[in-house]
Amino acid sequence: MSVLLTLSLVINVFLCAMALLNLATIIRPKVSGKSALSFSILVPCRNEAENISELVQTLAALDHPNYEVIFIDDNSSDGTSEMLHQAIANNQRMKVVSAEALPSDWMGKPWALSQGLTHAKNEFIVTVDADVRLVPSALSAMDATLRATESDFLSPYPAQEAQTFSERLVQPLLQWSWMTTVPLRHAMQSSRTSLAVANGQFFIIRKSALIQAGGFAAIKKSVLDDIDLARALMRSGYKGGVCDGSTIASTRMYSSFSEIRAGYGKSLATGFGGLYGSIAVAILVALSGIVPFLFSFGGSTVATISLLLVIASRFISAIAFRSLLIDALLHPISALIFIYLLFYSNFYGSTITWKDRPL
Repeated sequence: MSVLLTLSLVINVFLCAMALLNLATIIRPKVSGKSALSFSILVPCRNEAENISELVQTLAALDHPNYEVIFIDDNSSDGTSEMLHQAIANNQRMKVVSAEALPSDWMGKPWALSQGLTHAKNEFIVTVDADVRLVPSALSAMDATLRATESDFLSPYPAQEAQTFSERLVQPLLQWSWMTTVPLRHAMQSSRTSLAVANGQFFIIRKSALIQAGGFAAIKKSVLDDIDLARALMRSGYKGGVCDGSTIASTRMYSSFSEIRAGYGKSLATGFGGLYGSIAVAILVALSGIVPFLFSFGGSTVATISLLLVIASRFISAIAFRSLLIDALLHPISALIFIYLLFYSNFYGSTITWKDRPL
């Protein structure tokens, strides 16, 4: 057991050190100087009636002088199209386009975005999910950040709202996973696709770079469309990555454990390369979060230090993205649930439907 505990300690020292490095160096967008870029915001909408009113209001309130919004109604059946047309009436910045029927060899979101791209006129493409809310200065802050970093793409990571207990157990693991494993500033200048980090909830790409990388057709079959798009851009020689978007954007991804299971179930297995990759990740998560917790009860000093380190890494991640600090104390439970979701994705992911479509 001493070998396991030593390995656990080494892993958690690394995770904590990486989290500290990223906390100190992550890019935090701020409005600076006059806005100089132009943006086309693409919003794929499939059965998003409950989001339309607030979504349109927040996008209309953006203070940037040069942007347009293109809503793509992706064959909705809940009145989304009608609500969109009504909500944007008399707003010259906004339009609604109707996506054609989904081809058999495309996933829904890349298809909808490809339909919107044909109407986009501006220098940068911004993809925003319908459940994301931007603050008025969001585009102005990203304008300054894109120019300051000379990035071809940036993905501002929104604040993840977690209200139910299951959300609080799982959602903070999203940012923690890459805050503790990827040197974010280095990744922004690297061509190594293994370092790609992005979030499709809010993603900004230079239009010319996107087209050169193959457009959304490059990810037409992708479940992990955001990571795969970042990799396609990096393979084409373009630079970018993730930044802290918690002050300029927010979202609530899921509202129940059944939604969490479906959401993660559709993507985790693919994200970690299938069953064998998932087993390797499960072992690492167990060594990091579960083994030290169990052996700390036996009075092991090494286990206790290891446990405190992984909890510290969660605290650092929570500080960076303004989530609840107290949830870090529940990390061993979160780790156990994550392992369950990993194997659920491998064995049941193919049975999941998303937005009333099979994957």
